[in-house]
Amino acid sequence: MFEEPERINTRPEPFEFDTTRELWTDKHTSKQMLSLHLNGESDIASRNTTFIDKSVEWISSHFHVGAGTKIADFGCGPGLYTTRLARKQAEVTGIDFSTRSIEYAREIAVRENLPIEYITQNYLEYETDKRFDLIIMIFCDFAVLKPSERAKILSKFHRFLKSGGSILFDIPSLKAFEKREETTVYEVNLMNNFWSPSNYHGFLHTFKYDKEKVILDKYTIIEANRTRVFYNWLQHFSREMMENELQTHGFRIKDLFSDVAGLVYDPESEVFAVVAGKA
Repeated sequence: MFEEPERINTRPEPFEFDTTRELWTDKHTSKQMLSLHLNGESDIASRNTTFIDKSVEWISSHFHVGAGTKIADFGCGPGLYTTRLARKQAEVTGIDFSTRSIEYAREIAVRENLPIEYITQNYLEYETDKRFDLIIMIFCDFAVLKPSERAKILSKFHRFLKSGGSILFDIPSLKAFEKREETTVYEVNLMNNFWSPSNYHGFLHTFKYDKEKVILDKYTIIEANRTRVFYNWLQHFSREMMENELQTHGFRIKDLFSDVAGLVYDPESEVFAVVAGKA
């Protein structure tokens, strides 16, 4: 009995475990995630509809999106951005390893006859001969990657991006890191049966890694016949940290904003958006 609480409370090394694929490909949780994506009032799995509409209008204006603009959305989910950008006549590619989300996005594209190519694949393994005017990675997806994965994706972005093109992504700031606290939560059917349709005991441990500026939300889900652990990592950045990481991989920052809807950059913001191009 003593060993089980010990395992539940164990603090792993930063990015020691990766369960992202299980979250997005499990039959039950992928359905839950899609439902959250499509809830236009929620900011849990993606931002709310009002913000997304505003964001796409800003992206279209700022990056001069129109006929012939080639855009790639890494981690496109059910096409909340790809669909809207294709309606602006852009040629869009969406990459995501959630089969359920991609199937939903494809149905919309077919119904509206939109020029979108969807790829069901881990974007870290994606390869293409296409070259893009704009590459986007939205809702802090970049920050869930461990350092070696961020290096890999930036290397791909550098190859895939046209000369003069841009990448756009948003990341949590050190202000957000400062506001998080280490906590422990226990609930029966934690998050309203998000993790399983059967009854379970759910434990959430939030760990802070001050040196690395990383937050971990560790979910331990105990069912009658199995125990599963999910690790939700989130790297936080200062402007200087992001500048150094981009420079290492051949990029320079063009602009900073407080969100991907073009809000003026504020150093106190808990999230900031980065527009970068090849150095």
